Amino acid sequence: MADTTTSTTAEPVDPAEWTCPAPLRDHPVVVMGHGGGGALSAELVEHLFVPAYGNDTLAGLADSAALTLGGARLAFSTDSYVVRPLFFPGGSIGDLAVNGTVNDLAMSGARAAYLSCAFIIEEGTALPVVRRVAQAVGTAAAAAGVTVATGDTKVVDAGHGDGIFVNTAGIGLIPEGVDIRPQRAEPGDVVIVSGPVGQHGVAIMSVREGLEFGAEVCSDTAPLGGLVQAMLEATLDLHALRDPTRGGLGTALNEIAAASGTGVVLDERALPVPEAVSAACGFLGLDPLYVANEGRLVAFVPREHADAVLAAMRAHPQGAEAAVVGECVEDHPGMVVARTGFGGTRVVDLPLGEQLPRIC
Repeated sequence: MADTTTSTTAEPVDPAEWTCPAPLRDHPVVVMGHGGGGALSAELVEHLFVPAYGNDTLAGLADSAALTLGGARLAFSTDSYVVRPLFFPGGSIGDLAVNGTVNDLAMSGARAAYLSCAFIIEEGTALPVVRRVAQAVGTAAAAAGVTVATGDTKVVDAGHGDGIFVNTAGIGLIPEGVDIRPQRAEPGDVVIVSGPVGQHGVAIMSVREGLEFGAEVCSDTAPLGGLVQAMLEATLDLHALRDPTRGGLGTALNEIAAASGTGVVLDERALPVPEAVSAACGFLGLDPLYVANEGRLVAFVPREHADAVLAAMRAHPQGAEAAVVGECVEDHPGMVVARTGFGGTRVVDLPLGEQLPRIC
């Protein structure tokens, strides 16, 4: 008869010897998640592009680069827009192309001045569609107070461009005494969001999938330069700003926490989430923290200046619904946690990819 006794003494296990036959992020080709603003995007940038370009200016990995040229402090940024569909409630690819770059410059405290604008157009695209997008670019630039100073046009074969892609780059002046970058966030900072989150991503999804959520959700796309200037009038000592686009607020908070080596505690009950966005996220199984925005910012502000900055934000049209949503702490450096409505806490991790692809 076989011996069926079982030893109660377990062999010691060395986790260092564990192996995985298929590492989760071992992608031999580019996948959609690499463009989603989450962990895959970060790995692509940090392990492929940063080593390839190799310079200290790029290493900051902020929304825009702060440069000194001819005695002037400049912010410089570029972005490409591949949103589908081209037109959606509250905006279009043309609005995004202007506002997205203007806002990246504003996150350095810069006053945006000039943009370049390049169109990549698929053969067969109707000229009235191209004209409508171009007019949207012009209108948005005028509203943001910037000049489209140069541009380019390319046409690609039918089936290789999905209508229209747009690239914009921008430059702006950083005022003297302003030093805004993610590395400056520190324990004690108050975290402020400029308004309701999640509207842009839900607006895109509603049109793309033909969904209705009881009320129309419009994109929040808007230029934030004026709001940032109002905040700087309250104090020049803003530590960090980020516009939570791809990957949403959750990703923006993780990026700042990682760059500064501090922890962030978020109060979920204070987070401004519109009812229609909450309903849509519940229906689609999405977390509003990771849904994209195109007209919102998150600010890390020293506690002694928080009340003045919040008042200045609420006095501006783009910050009328600004709210304090958390704080920067010494605990759990580099990690974001959220206090839930049930009194517990949960980790707000960096998403692997993106919940909603092609949203900007």
